Amino acid sequence: MANVLITGGAGYVGAVVTGAFLDAGHTVTVLDRLDDGGQGLLGYVPQTRFRFLAGDVRDERVVAEAVRGQDVLLHLAAIVGFGECNADPRHAESVNVGGTRTLLAARDPGQLVLYASTGSVYGAVPAGLCHEGLEPTPLSQYGSTKLAAERLIVESGNAVAFRFATAFGMSPSMRIDLLVNGFVYSAKRRGYLVVYDKDARRTFIHVRDMARAFLFALDHCDAMGGQVYNAGSETLNHTKDEIAKLILARHQYFLTYGPVGVDEDQRDYAVSYEKLGALGFTTEISLEEGIDELLRGMDLLHYRAPYGDA
Repeated sequence: MANVLITGGAGYVGAVVTGAFLDAGHTVTVLDRLDDGGQGLLGYVPQTRFRFLAGDVRDERVVAEAVRGQDVLLHLAAIVGFGECNADPRHAESVNVGGTRTLLAARDPGQLVLYASTGSVYGAVPAGLCHEGLEPTPLSQYGSTKLAAERLIVESGNAVAFRFATAFGMSPSMRIDLLVNGFVYSAKRRGYLVVYDKDARRTFIHVRDMARAFLFALDHCDAMGGQVYNAGSETLNHTKDEIAKLILARHQYFLTYGPVGVDEDQRDYAVSYEKLGALGFTTEISLEEGIDELLRGMDLLHYRAPYGDA
């Protein structure tokens, strides 16, 4: 069993990854500055193999303490999405790239680094499947900073980077700004959904399958080290309209369409997951299963009664 540091472990992906590594028997330390609170980690507190450190991944002192004695550094801490990055580009650069430099500077070469990159690094891609051999041309601040961090990590050696598809599914630290999650939230809680760019195509991965990918990399690090892998599934490649109608088949709501919108990352392409699949990794959770899960889970999100009752 390994000692694992998870930066950004209190976030949407991090809270699920933390649970998966604890369930697998590993000892987990989470480093997070708790921008969105730490409620997603409360269920892990009773476990003696869980430890939490409050701090910023750019803080050299805190990071030095966090990496001490670790076997694996699983790096999730980041400003995520083009909207958040555009709101403060310097801050995004400082966290996404600067924080990665700080982590690598404190790291011992023998510590394995696992990194959550993103398909947004590809930018606008030509027709056909998007694969790891393509030269990334990110169009957004988010894509650019994630690519810069990815390259720093891969070049440092003893590292594996995943270019993840768009995440979906329930998490102890829930996000509803992700496409599938947001569609289900609007359909279930508001009773309607407006879909823009209905024919735009994305690939997806359930957040628990993201956690499984990291566990897979830990088990196969000798074969995977020093490389980048797309992580997702060709079976989870859908248009926005297809997703909306999958939800409609399970829950009645008012569906309407809007004009073409703006996606700075221009995520409208199909992705090849052959490289990771050749090693034996496959996703387990279908979009349909994830939608069913989300429909059940949306009732558990914070709800304010219409008359102000607690």
